[in-house]
Amino acid sequence: MAHSDDNHLTGIPTLDIQSFINGDDAAKRAFASQLGEAYETIGFAAIHGHGISDDLIAQLYEESEAFFALPSEVKRQYARPETNNQRGFVSMGVEHAKDSDAADLKEFWQVGQPHPPASHDPAHFPSNNNVSERPEFQATAVRTFEALEELGQVVLRAIALHLGVKEDYFEPWVSGGNSILRAIHYPPITGEPNTAVRAGQHEDINLITLLVGASASGLEVLRNDNTWIPITALPEHIVVNVGDMLQRLTNHRLKSTTHRVVNPPRSEWSKPRFSMPFFCHPQPAMRLDAMQHLVPEGEDPAESPISAGEYLDQRLREIGLAK
Repeated sequence: MAHSDDNHLTGIPTLDIQSFINGDDAAKRAFASQLGEAYETIGFAAIHGHGISDDLIAQLYEESEAFFALPSEVKRQYARPETNNQRGFVSMGVEHAKDSDAADLKEFWQVGQPHPPASHDPAHFPSNNNVSERPEFQATAVRTFEALEELGQVVLRAIALHLGVKEDYFEPWVSGGNSILRAIHYPPITGEPNTAVRAGQHEDINLITLLVGASASGLEVLRNDNTWIPITALPEHIVVNVGDMLQRLTNHRLKSTTHRVVNPPRSEWSKPRFSMPFFCHPQPAMRLDAMQHLVPEGEDPAESPISAGEYLDQRLREIGLAK
C-alpha cells in the first residue's frame, strides 16, 4: 500500500511491493493500480519491501569505489567500444544526452546479461568482463544484476495487470533480456563547472529502470507542470521509473519522464557520487509496437512499429555509445 507519510521525503509515490508479492488478489490489484497511477502521472515510484540485501548493495558500492580509484590507464584496458560500450569500462566524456553535445561528467562500468538465451546473437549479448585487480567486483555486480532482474520482473507483472493484459505478458521477453547494470562514478568537482548538470536531461531507453539509492543527492525529475523536483531515495528504497520502450509499447499511456543529475552544493563538491541503475531491457526481438487495446479507435499509434533491438541500436548512436 502507499505510505503517504514518507512521500514528502521522496517527492514520488512510495509503495510496499510485499503487498503485491504476498498479498491476496485485492492487495495485488491495489498495488498494480497505485503503481500504474504513478506511471501515468509522474513516471517514477519508490519501492520498499523488495528483499534485496543491504549487504549486497554495500558490497557493490565498495567494489565500485575501489575499481574507479584505479589508475586511468588500468581502467581503460577494460574499455569495450566494439560492444557499443555495452560492456566493461566507459570513460568520462563518451556519453551525452540525446539532444545535447555536452558530455556527461561521469565514468561507468557496464554489466550485461549473465544468462543469455540459448540461441542468442553474440552481437546483442557480448560476454562480461572480469577485473583482475578487483576479482570480487564482477561477481558482486552479477549477483546484484540477478537480484534486480528478478525484482524488475515482479514490477512488470504489476504493470501488466494495470494495463489489462496477462500478468506474465512481459516474462518471456524479459527473462534472459538484454538488460544492463551500470555502476556510475561522478568524480568530485575540482574547478568551476561549465554547467550545472553532471548528467544532462534525458529519458531512459529501456522498459523500466531500477535505481538503488545513490550515494549523494542530485537526481531531479521534470514534472508535467515543467518544474524540476529533487528525488531523494531513502536507503531502503529502490526508485523504479518508466523508459521509452514501455512508453512506446503503451502508446504513451505510461510516461517516460525526463530526468537529470545536477551538481551538489559547493560544500559537497569534494565528494564523489556513485549510482547503480539497472536498465531492464527485453530480448532484442520483442516488438515495441503500441498495444492494440491502448490505441483509441480510428487513431494511429503515437509512434511507428519497431523491435527492441532496432530501437536500442538507434538510441545508442544518438547518445554517443555506438558509432
